[in-house]
Amino acid sequence: MTESSAPGFRTDRDGRVLRITLTNPQRKNAVGYDTMAALGDTFLAAAQDRAVRAIVLTGEGGDFCTGADLSAAPAEAQRGITPEMTMDVANRLVRAIIDVPVPVVARVRGAAAGVGVALALAADLTYAADDSYLLLAFINIGLMPDGGAAALVAAAAGRPLAAEMALLGERLPAPTAAAHGLFTAVLPAAELDARVDAVAAKLAQGPRRALELTKRALNHATLTSLDTTLAAEKAGQVELLRSPDFAEGALAMLTKRRAVFTD
Repeated sequence: MTESSAPGFRTDRDGRVLRITLTNPQRKNAVGYDTMAALGDTFLAAAQDRAVRAIVLTGEGGDFCTGADLSAAPAEAQRGITPEMTMDVANRLVRAIIDVPVPVVARVRGAAAGVGVALALAADLTYAADDSYLLLAFINIGLMPDGGAAALVAAAAGRPLAAEMALLGERLPAPTAAAHGLFTAVLPAAELDARVDAVAAKLAQGPRRALELTKRALNHATLTSLDTTLAAEKAGQVELLRSPDFAEGALAMLTKRRAVFTD
């Protein structure tokens, strides 16, 4: 087994399985600009590695990923990272997960929120612990879903549930998510790792080209609006990231109080 690390995550290579683990548990595996950029690079590199047959994406500790790391935003802005750049790097990451020519298996514990929802649902197979949940919390801080989340949720569960998640910003428990087709399976937390490992091991023995073409056909059949959605999300989110309502929503979240929106 080989291991390497990058900002906010580490990779472990065990034979034909590449495991990518988010490593920011103190922030519930929230991701900043540098982490998203490096994650995208990792998936693009895996696409060129003929020895990789399966990828497992997970988070360290009790959560999968709670979306963008708002605490890192001021430092990123000082470095000249614009909302356009942030959206581009997030979209590139989600697109890389979908386009990598091997199956991606997401292992979800705890929260998958914000862009974390997109990362979980961009995977080909998503296994979740029974105490986990999905949360499109963007509306609670004056933003809109991004990372293709609108298309990814709607493709699996339909427009009504996608609208409820996006407009109300409430938690969707794992059993309900699975009932609507958003998770491949929900398991007791104690059984999650064994199932994910067994699935990854089976995929690792499969025919790479057949896996690639099967994945491509499934994505063509179900994600026909993804690129249009990514473009619409970028345009809307760039506007919202510069709005007074987002400034208020982000401050309210960081100071743990209720936001008061004015726009």
